[in-house]
Amino acid sequence: MTKMEHTHISLAHGNGGHYMRELISKIFATYLANPLLDTESDASCLPAIDGEIMMTTDGFTVQPLEFPGGNIGSLAIHGTVNDLAVAGAKPLYLTLNAFIEEGMEIAQLERIIKSMSEAAREAEVKIVAGDTKVVPKGQGSGLYLATTGIGLKHQQCRLSMQHIKLGDQIIVSGPVGDHGTAVMLAREQFGMRGDLQSDAASVLPLTEAILSVPGLRFMRDPTRGGLASVIYEIHQATGLGILLQQDHIPIHDSVNTVCEMLGFDPLYLACEGRVVAVVAKDDAETVLHKWQQLPNGKEASIIGEMTQENYVAVQTPLGGERLLEELEDEPLPRIC
Repeated sequence: MTKMEHTHISLAHGNGGHYMRELISKIFATYLANPLLDTESDASCLPAIDGEIMMTTDGFTVQPLEFPGGNIGSLAIHGTVNDLAVAGAKPLYLTLNAFIEEGMEIAQLERIIKSMSEAAREAEVKIVAGDTKVVPKGQGSGLYLATTGIGLKHQQCRLSMQHIKLGDQIIVSGPVGDHGTAVMLAREQFGMRGDLQSDAASVLPLTEAILSVPGLRFMRDPTRGGLASVIYEIHQATGLGILLQQDHIPIHDSVNTVCEMLGFDPLYLACEGRVVAVVAKDDAETVLHKWQQLPNGKEASIIGEMTQENYVAVQTPLGGERLLEELEDEPLPRIC
């Protein structure tokens, strides 16, 4: 761990003076260093980009800050990278804003920023600018992060919900609900514990593997609101119905068990390393095969199709159907 004068964040770490410079140089600049990051400048100069530029922005608040399979730092990288990836872009650069609560343990902050650095290296993105603020104790949840991401759009990619057609197939890259359940267990609010890991990861290998498939219509990462919210968004945008096959939706047994005990539906729980794709029927097996060759896509499954009906439903193994309603109340405190 980096040796600093204090063990916990104080308001002085945000006043622009000695302690703030120490925090930036010994934590942020140490772990996030790259040729484009200049902590002495208020702006970064980026190399010229030849092609269409895509941009996204996001904010991250999660309790606890560290959970099985990740923490708010790696989550911020994965979440920003994934938003660009599912839009058909190659992520390149990120900015970072850190809002740190007075009293946060500096050792924990260092672990989080180190994890962020490792996730950025794995995703081959550079953090090129940032800002640090300290808020008084009681005005934050330890740490909030805000990011902006810039990526280069792949030339052959023209993804849109407007391209979705009747009969198109819906595919998910892996089991759903892992992240939401892992964070929930980490809180130990319900007297429950478990070893389930969050699925938080970069989905870039998954998206790049299928961008050349002619029948690829649309991709989205099912974060807040889970799989159900993505499905409902597609339904509202297209005016088409959607029929999901319950026994085709991959869900880990531990997720089902927790949800049954606490009255949650795993289809509404956040994922942080999955992709939902809508693909022409003739190309669905191609996408499935490509994903199943990848480490994070081995449990990919075709879970449903676009129909003529004006509702979203899940077909049970016994042949009945249940309507899938749009999420209204937040099922859990924020987990992404």
